[in-house]
Amino acid sequence: MWKLVIAFIVFAALVMFVLNKSGGDIDMSGEKHGADAVTAPEAAASPAGAASR
Repeated sequence: MWKLVIAFIVFAALVMFVLNKSGGDIDMSGEKHGADAVTAPEAAASPAGAASR
């Protein structure tokens, strides 16, 4: 059983490492509401951002 716990911790650390290195937008601070919920305001405001949708 302890091997499963260790394997899960190692797998979770590996996933976090890969996501951080790949440029993933990881926010571990929890759920956001209101103005804080907007993740990329410059992409939404630019004409290129609107054309790519």
